[in-house]
Amino acid sequence: QVRLVESGGGLVQAGGSLRLSCAASGSSFSINAMGWYRQAPGNERELVAIITSRGSTNYADSVKGRFTISRDNAKNTVFLQMNSLKPEDTAVYYCRVTTSWIYWGQGTQVTVSS
Repeated sequence: QVRLVESGGGLVQAGGSLRLSCAASGSSFSINAMGWYRQAPGNERELVAIITSRGSTNYADSVKGRFTISRDNAKNTVFLQMNSLKPEDTAVYYCRVTTSWIYWGQGTQVTVSS
């Protein structure tokens, strides 16, 4: 069983920055991909960014050039640096970790005011 703890959400003005963190803990496991998804009210959950165990990354077109995903394998932690935030980035952001199973974090609210 893997436990995910997210932090770093909050309220920020348009143009501002936030950094999300997600730390994985639990029994012995090998993490493959780590990623961030988001869900705004009335919308489906969508991929924001993903990073493989080898460091390859993929981003949603809407965040390319503004968001950066990274990971610290020694600490089983994934980060999402969000710059130039826009009101349309407002959503609950979820961390997802893949081992032989898929685990989701509890979600952290990001609100961007105009």
